[in-house]
Amino acid sequence: MILLFNRFKKNKKEKEAVELSAPVTGTFINITEVEDPVFSEKMMGDGFAIKPFDKEIYSPIEGTVTSVFPTKHAIGFITTNGVEGLVHMGLDTVDLDGRPFTVCVNEGDTITSDTKLALVDLDMLKTENKSSDIIVVFTNLNEMNQQLEFLGKTDVSKGDIVGKMRQ
Repeated sequence: MILLFNRFKKNKKEKEAVELSAPVTGTFINITEVEDPVFSEKMMGDGFAIKPFDKEIYSPIEGTVTSVFPTKHAIGFITTNGVEGLVHMGLDTVDLDGRPFTVCVNEGDTITSDTKLALVDLDMLKTENKSSDIIVVFTNLNEMNQQLEFLGKTDVSKGDIVGKMRQ
């Protein structure tokens, strides 16, 4: 009888939705509107983007940092429900060799929507003629049987709930 109850608890937990927070204050855009086909055609996975008004980038989810790219333009994570993802800062920013980014986390760090991931020098991106879009992409949604739902907000503040991930 206890085993049956524990099994029910586990299934109930697996079906709980994971909230997605805005990692920065700005304008929410659908990933299909990002001006890079790798993201807009969902080659890496589904997600969303924000055109930032602020330089402080926070985690969009609860989880763990799995990687910090050497060029500091992207931070990998795994959510508490096992979905892998990435916060990608700007477009075509690899060739800037990390100059516009100050990373505030390390691999293995536990993160929440209150965790500052990085600072982005938006003026430098503009000077270098680079898009400043902050892209959140989930790379294994299909394998994890997860789907994204968005609330349809346009202007968001850091920490606003912008959607949910659910089975």
